[in-house]
Amino acid sequence: MGPEAIFRDRVDAGRSLAALLGAYRDAPGTVVLGVPRGGVIVAAEAARELGLPLDVLVVRKIGHPGNPEYAVAAVDAAGHVLRGREPVSEAYLEAEARAGQAEALRRERVYRGDAPPLDLAGRTALIVDDGVATGLTLRSAVDSARAHGAARVIVAVPVASREAARLLTEAADDFVAVDVPDFFQAVGTFYSVFGQTSDAEVVEALRARG
Repeated sequence: MGPEAIFRDRVDAGRSLAALLGAYRDAPGTVVLGVPRGGVIVAAEAARELGLPLDVLVVRKIGHPGNPEYAVAAVDAAGHVLRGREPVSEAYLEAEARAGQAEALRRERVYRGDAPPLDLAGRTALIVDDGVATGLTLRSAVDSARAHGAARVIVAVPVASREAARLLTEAADDFVAVDVPDFFQAVGTFYSVFGQTSDAEVVEALRARG
């Protein structure tokens, strides 16, 4: 916990985010997509407040070889890779992309079980995460939602860096954030409680909205 903390936890962040998304309350043809793991908890609360269906959108960050927490690319379950500007070797990127796609497919199976994904064709997709630092993972999520036929894509997060906000404002049809602070160190510093979210918690959140 840091002095910047403005959300109690991810559920509190979901409520705060929903308050900014009132235009989508009970909106036909609109679905909330949570980015695992922590983003699904935020998304589930926002979906509950807005009366919207919830699904998961799995995108995997590819970290820098010298700093795994710093995203240099992202990959979705279909194997689409979005590269950042940081130079990394092709061999490293290809290996990490293969591993990331395999993990994305595994998580989809774990999270959904036998349930099919929600059809995004012609619909509005509200993509939700628990915060965003570089924006690469969510930029990849925008591409993935569009590839699945979403007519409009909105990215909504509790907190974002200014760099990520600029990137996602350009990439999505709309970008919504509770806070875009001047100084951004890490997503977790804006939460009083920011523990790891388990696969079981993601599954439970999805089932509760199912």
